[in-house]
Amino acid sequence: MTSALPIPTTLDEVPAAVESALREFFDHAVPAAAGIDPRVGTAADVLRDFVLQGGKRVRPRFAFAGWLAGSSATGRDTTAAPSAPDAADALRIAAALELVQACALIHDDIIDRSDTRRGNATVHRVFEQRHRRDGWSGDPAHHGLAAAILVGDLALAWADDMALPLPPAVAQVWAAMRTEVLGGQYLDIVNEADGDESIGAAYRVMRFKTAAYTVARPLELGATLAGAPAGLIEDLRSVGHALGIAFQLRDDLLGVFGDPDLTGKPSGDDLVAGKRTALLAVGLARATERDRDLADRLRDCVGRPLTDAEVGTARTILADVGAVDEIEQQISGLLDKALTTLQRADLTDSVRDDLTAFAHRIAHRAT
Repeated sequence: MTSALPIPTTLDEVPAAVESALREFFDHAVPAAAGIDPRVGTAADVLRDFVLQGGKRVRPRFAFAGWLAGSSATGRDTTAAPSAPDAADALRIAAALELVQACALIHDDIIDRSDTRRGNATVHRVFEQRHRRDGWSGDPAHHGLAAAILVGDLALAWADDMALPLPPAVAQVWAAMRTEVLGGQYLDIVNEADGDESIGAAYRVMRFKTAAYTVARPLELGATLAGAPAGLIEDLRSVGHALGIAFQLRDDLLGVFGDPDLTGKPSGDDLVAGKRTALLAVGLARATERDRDLADRLRDCVGRPLTDAEVGTARTILADVGAVDEIEQQISGLLDKALTTLQRADLTDSVRDDLTAFAHRIAHRAT
């Protein structure tokens, strides 16, 4: 990390600073990949383009928020001075989270057989299209999957390259986060395979695949790097868990009811992919209580291509049985819980205000 990079002072400044940090990393990493073979460099270009397409940069924002919270807390550990980590280190680690996220998204799109992400072709479709364009031998679709798996692996390896070296306490959080997100993803596909429709199963996936990885661990990474006291780290974990679940519950709603022009994904994509979301679990439980035939109609709209009319049928059932209202109530309750913890936590007014505003935005977002 060079001193030329902008260091954010508010959460709204984090995305631009993270993009600058990522571009600087790619300026060195992509040529190194091309040094192996120009075709490897081409694959690295695809990864760079995917990461720089955009995104909400939620994880970096929370990681840097953790740093800001910890670095201004009373009772923080400053025994590591004068070699203590600084804001540039916090930005580097925050940016590295976007490479972990790239790995997760690339592999998730393969698992879900998705064609688009953020309004663009998914990475495996990009490689499939290039295979066809260049007239290569073999199955274009299989080549696309194989290439995207490897590029996703490269993103995870580069995340480590960018984040390291880490102080021991921070390295423990980083390692736990990686294991949790992969474990949560595995639970997700197992739930789809064994047909576990329970609400408990959906929440186990959310806890590890989303809540810990999206909010709780990033906050903990930044705060631990800053030497925050244990009490503050515990408060931030609590905030992170509540907001992370709220974030995923909103994602569940958008996966069925979202506007494709805003989400960048087809309407009803989660239903087609067969995702065992909390929304679906609540909907099936409530529909079963009312009428088993109604539950079967909803179940028939999961895990296969759907017409617009069939997506509409699923939406109507989910709304009519009260599943949508229940998820909205849960989001509101989780947001209130997080805000209550933020109010009593040892935070400066500026950090508290920033986190409060961002909490509202992610809980009520439309994309």
